[in-house]
Amino acid sequence: MNTDFDFQNGTWAVAHRQLVKALAGCTEWKDFTSTSVVHGFFGGAGSFEEHTFHDHGTGGVAMRLYDPAAEHWTIYWVSSRDGRLQTPVTGRFTDGVGLFEGDEEFEGRPIKTRFFWSEITATSARWHQDFSDDGGRTWETNWIMEFTRV
Repeated sequence: MNTDFDFQNGTWAVAHRQLVKALAGCTEWKDFTSTSVVHGFFGGAGSFEEHTFHDHGTGGVAMRLYDPAAEHWTIYWVSSRDGRLQTPVTGRFTDGVGLFEGDEEFEGRPIKTRFFWSEITATSARWHQDFSDDGGRTWETNWIMEFTRV
């Protein structure tokens, strides 16, 4: 059993900052909010996170599954905007920081994606997403979420 994501079980108010345009040299950010409800399953080896984006009238779901043989998590994301399951990222927590990476496509070109979980306490956590279009030599943070327990 793995319980890395048990910290997130419950209801959260989430403040988002997202680049207006990723991988384009953009420096303009948009801010918005969501409510996130998270629950575990499979005795902690699974986690389901559902976001309601208040300003957009949309939702999103992250599903996380732990593979005990590989000793890593796989994270899937789907948005209600298109209903498509995105390419997953995989990784693990080390010393209280979660790092998850994967290869995907962005606007028709291959990129690398990574998620970071950090600053985890009983009442708060931080997540951010980075993209790289040069094989991982440089990274651009394009989405930040600050979680506050409700």
